[in-house]
This record gives sequence, C-alpha cells and structure tokens, in this order.
Amino acid sequence: MLPYFDPEYENFNQRINPPRVCIDNTTCSDCTLVKVDSMNKNGILLEVLQVLSDLDLHIFKAYITSDGGWFMDVFHVVDKQGQKVTDDKTIKYIEKALGPESNLLGAKGSNSPGRSVGLHSIGDHTAIELKGPDRTGLLSEIFAVLADLQCNVLAAEVWTHRMRVACVVYVNDVATGQAIDDPCRVSRIETRLRHVLRGYGDGGGDDGCRGALANFAVGSAPHHVDRRLHQLMHADVDVDGDGDGAPAAGGEGGSRPVVTVEHCEEKSYSVVNVRCRDRSKLLFDIVCTLTDMQYVVFHAAVSSEANYGIQELYIRRKDGKTLLKDEAERVIRCLEAAISRRVSEGFTLELCGRDRVGLLSDVTRVLREHGLTVTRADVTTVGGQATNVFYVRNPSGQPVDMKTIEGLRGRVGQTVMLNVKSVPAAVAKAPEPGSGGMARTSFFSFGSLFAKLRA
Repeated sequence: MLPYFDPEYENFNQRINPPRVCIDNTTCSDCTLVKVDSMNKNGILLEVLQVLSDLDLHIFKAYITSDGGWFMDVFHVVDKQGQKVTDDKTIKYIEKALGPESNLLGAKGSNSPGRSVGLHSIGDHTAIELKGPDRTGLLSEIFAVLADLQCNVLAAEVWTHRMRVACVVYVNDVATGQAIDDPCRVSRIETRLRHVLRGYGDGGGDDGCRGALANFAVGSAPHHVDRRLHQLMHADVDVDGDGDGAPAAGGEGGSRPVVTVEHCEEKSYSVVNVRCRDRSKLLFDIVCTLTDMQYVVFHAAVSSEANYGIQELYIRRKDGKTLLKDEAERVIRCLEAAISRRVSEGFTLELCGRDRVGLLSDVTRVLREHGLTVTRADVTTVGGQATNVFYVRNPSGQPVDMKTIEGLRGRVGQTVMLNVKSVPAAVAKAPEPGSGGMARTSFFSFGSLFAKLRA
C-alpha cells in the first residue's frame, strides 16, 4: 500500500504564513510606504506590481528581496498628483489585493471576474487581440469595422512602436449587451479585422502582413492587459533587432535608455542596470519583460534622481544560472524596447462624454482626416460615460500647428468635452512627491552591500 499524502500539505506553509501588507503613511512626510511580505513564489513580484500599476501609483523608490524562500518588498509610492495615497477605498483595495485575502500565492494567479478599469468592472465582453504593421489611419479603420459589425467598444488599449501596433479591445454586442460568442459572427469579425491589419491593396504579400494577428477570447481576458501588450510586441524585437537605429525616447536628451548587464561573482547573479527618464509604470514594464523572458528577480533597488529612474536588478534564469553573453545582449535589446514602447511624443487628446456606438470611429476618423497618427490610446467606459485618451503626433515628426488643434476642437468638441495637452519630446517626469524632496534621496545598491559583506 502506498503511503498517504495529504494534498493540502503543499499549502500548509501558505496558510500559516499568509501574505501581509502594510500601508504606512506616517514614516515619510511626502509619500506612502507599501510593505509586502509573504512566502516566495515565481512571479509574485510582477503580481504585486500589477496591482500598484493598475491604480496608477508611481513607484519612485523600492527595495526588493526574495532570497531564502521569503519575499519582502518596500515601495515608496505617490498618486498621479504626486501626493500620498490617502483615499480609503484605494487603501482597502491594496490591502485586499495583496493581503491574506489575496491570491498572491495561488497557483493560477488572479481570478477576479471580468476586466477592470481602475476599480470598476466593464462586465460581460469579448476580448480581441490585434497585432500587425502600423500605418496612419489604422486605428480609425479598426474602430469603423467594429462599429459596422455592431460591436460596442467597452475598453481598449493600443500601443505602437517602430512601425508595429498591438492592441487589446473589449467589445460586446450592441443589441444584447452580451459577449459575442456566435462562431459564425466571430469568424466574420476576425476576417474583416485581418483584412484591415494586412492593409488594403497590398496583394497579400508577406511584407504587408508579417505577424498580422487577430485573436478572440469570450469572457474575462486571460492576461493582464499591459502584460499582454508587452507579450504581443515582444516577438517583434527579435525579428526587427534594434529597429532602424533611430533614437528611442526615454534616455538622456531623448536617446535610448541606458541598459547594461554585468555578472556578480560573489553571489552568482546577473546584474541588470537601467538608467532612463523616470515615468509611471517603469518598474512594471521592466519586471514584466524579465518575467516573460523566464528570468527571476531576486533583489532590486529602485530610486529616482531628479527626473531619471535608476534601477539595479539581480536576476538569474529559472534554472538558477546566470546569463550567457548572447542572453545578456538579448535582455538589453528587449528591455530597451519595453521601456520605449510606452513613451509617447506630441500631444494628448482627452475626451469625455456620453458613450455611443460609433463614437471611437468618428473621433479617430477626424484625427485621420487631419493627418495625425495615434501612437497610443486608452479607452474606458464606466457607467455609460466614455473617457478616451489618444496620444497623437504628426507622422512626419514635425510639431502639430495650432490651426490643426483648433480644427480638432471645432470638429470633436461639439459632442464631447475635449482637453488637449502637450507632451514634451523627452518623457515628462512623474510628479514629484510633496515638495520634490524624494529626488535628493540616495540610491541604495545591493552591489555595495555585497562588497561590505565580502570585506
């Protein structure tokens, strides 16, 4: 007879040592400390960062360690206005998402129903993933097709980078308000969208449709949306290499981010150092990319100096080994792309108004008629109210003149509230907490700690 093995044995330590989270608003005068500790598991750091990222909290300083089977993190965060996190609803959400009631140690990740916008669920939907070559007016064509096929867009996120586009669109049926699950209708929508992605009149050649993709998922999307966008664009990094050599925004004076990989002999780590313009979700983008490349972050120190982010991450492969030379070069290339693809130049259009079928098609058509290119888009609908943000620029790289902006106000501003904001050529720095005191904080390096231990 085989010995009895309790199937709950593996979860025993998790039950007696559940995740703990502490929201500290007293230690620092100009920021909130989010302290998380729990048993360690693969991917737990990314799950924590996803929660903070979804709340649009800016992490300008962090200490991360996960050696010895235990995970301990301290994040210094501020909200979008650069202030402490004092909203009771937000604090309770963090405590629930990262504390004992969370699913941080669950085997299947988050199981929250539906896709959420902030703290609001968008309800029953079908998720559509699109990827392909970018061109002026593509987004307008996509939304026009969806409107023509009686699909109501509940939410969408669109990224473009190096002439490639990836987007995740959440739709339901206009007539029923339910997810679209009829196989024939799904097939018809997919055929039309693939045709748009390939481009009209390209003859179906490989150059015009390389990597064109349209996937459908009924119900809740299988991945966190930002992470999925990174994954959709990640394969293009290997295909395109470093792209066309054009400077990528995000580093000194708008140049590439500075990414290096070194080897720490004392502890057998590969050390990834990143220096670039600081911005919201920077740490999430870096950890997301490393996690999807099958690397584990054991230690990290994150800080901001003036408006630059400095990150030092100690990583290994999943098998516990350090990176080989060719792996290090690929990590550098992929991190540069991950940092740069969320960066946008030009100006933003913020539109708020009552949602209606075809609204996005109309707005993006106006942008197309004015010769403007959408580099990023964030579309949300909460309670029938549409909030759409478009990052727009002139495809030739020239500044957008005021006559064009006034023309947009005249065309679009008649039906929705329109706010136009300029985005500087280099990434605008995140709001400094309080009076800007955190920019003067010193940067803690695990390398210096190892040196002291060796001495």
